[in-house]
Amino acid sequence: MGASVDAIKELRDLTGAGIIECKKALEQANGDAKKAQEVLQLRGREIAAKKGDRIAKEGRVEAYVHMGNKIAVLLEVNCETDFVGRNEDFIRFTKDVAMHIAAMNPKYIAEKDIPAEVLNAVENKKAFLVEVCLLNQPFVREPSKTIAEYLNSIIAKIGENIVISRFIRYKVGVVE
Repeated sequence: MGASVDAIKELRDLTGAGIIECKKALEQANGDAKKAQEVLQLRGREIAAKKGDRIAKEGRVEAYVHMGNKIAVLLEVNCETDFVGRNEDFIRFTKDVAMHIAAMNPKYIAEKDIPAEVLNAVENKKAFLVEVCLLNQPFVREPSKTIAEYLNSIIAKIGENIVISRFIRYKVGVVE
């Protein structure tokens, strides 16, 4: 079954994936848009896993200051090439993640960054990880996906390894 141009365009608008990828996903899902989105997400995770070993030494530092000037975030996100560091989608991703950090106040990027004694002292590990790990948190602009899923979709779309390296969040009157 061939995918219609309208269905391909709609899936592309929803996911940001390439036209060919959208067409293949729709054909694989027999025209079902929901299943095609799942196919694209799975492909995105596979692509991200393949690219995870590449060195990401370029990138950008994003600064975000929340309205009222009481909260600010500095975020470093790395990619493989300076070309991607200037890419619109990459820049939008860094801005979104910096804004998310300001709103959600994660303490760590991933579970591996949490000291063992802190993790061992927690009763409900799953809830704790969602609360304190940036990659586990639901994205504030689109709660149906996590920051990790958003990152994987950007990796799949751009085609390079992208790594959230570090961040710091400042809030007036709070010393952490």
